[in-house]
Amino acid sequence: MAAGREHWERVYAEKAPDSVSWFEWTPRASLAMIEELALPPDAPIVDVGGGASSLAGELLTRGYTDLTVADISPEALQRARESLSEPDRITWVVADLRDHDFGRRFALWHDRAALHFMVEPADREAYMNTLERSIASPGHVIVATFGPEGPTSCSGLPVQRYDADALAAAFDGRAELISSRIETHRTPSGKPQQFLFAHLLAN
Repeated sequence: MAAGREHWERVYAEKAPDSVSWFEWTPRASLAMIEELALPPDAPIVDVGGGASSLAGELLTRGYTDLTVADISPEALQRARESLSEPDRITWVVADLRDHDFGRRFALWHDRAALHFMVEPADREAYMNTLERSIASPGHVIVATFGPEGPTSCSGLPVQRYDADALAAAFDGRAELISSRIETHRTPSGKPQQFLFAHLLAN
């Protein structure tokens, strides 16, 4: 089973947000893919597993007005709030993606580096069920996972690596793969990590 809240609270208690391996000063790949969608400024967007990511703040500066950040770690969300001048313009949700009900649907579900921790089939299925009840019809999904040559573990946990075909199969029946690209992320220590970024459409 994927790690619970205690594990991620410990990670953020022991490390500054800009020292974890997935940290990006500017989430360029995600921003580029979101801009390509040409969503209206008031489109509801959720960043799942967003933690202390800077994505929501960057989207605020680009004029998006309906932003939600969800993470299993309250500490991660607090760190993100503290980094912004207007944190109350964003909805912050403590959520386990395997069982959370957002009570609404989003035009865009963005996930950078959460799905690949769902290594057990039951966890992936629970994640997909949450996505299915949370995404508009039609709705966009942007997901980034470790690519086929990416790491096999992260933060002391095993991960599931994906190529485009495997990711499409994981979303089969819930969203159709529209496009994908391989990106190289440099960790704060300078180590390269291969990511697969994908755009899917839920109908």
